[in-house]
Amino acid sequence: MIEPKLEVPAELRDLAEKTIDQAEKAFGMFFDAAAKSMATVPSPGTEISKQALAFTEQNMKAAFEHARKLVQATDLQEAMRIQSEFLRSQFTNAGEHMRTITGNAMSAAKDASKGKF
Repeated sequence: MIEPKLEVPAELRDLAEKTIDQAEKAFGMFFDAAAKSMATVPSPGTEISKQALAFTEQNMKAAFEHARKLVQATDLQEAMRIQSEFLRSQFTNAGEHMRTITGNAMSAAKDASKGKF
């Protein structure tokens, strides 16, 4: 069975790519501001917050890259393959991020409890 091609005008693809670029720049500015804000107000949870922010930024970059790939898809099968790969990588990354954050939180709690007993 022959999969029909996605007939998307080049102008629409260009507009989508420009929109993705603009959104990525806006998120980049947000992440820069958030990182600077955390650096000026240190607290016991700052390291975990920085790590969570870094993971979020990493996820957003992956999402923007995913969007760029989807914009270039030429048929439904390719779009589904791109989506499947993205979801698989996101599930893997989410598990790794949760293990890291949980480990860091437990370590921080352990360190904090040492000084109290």
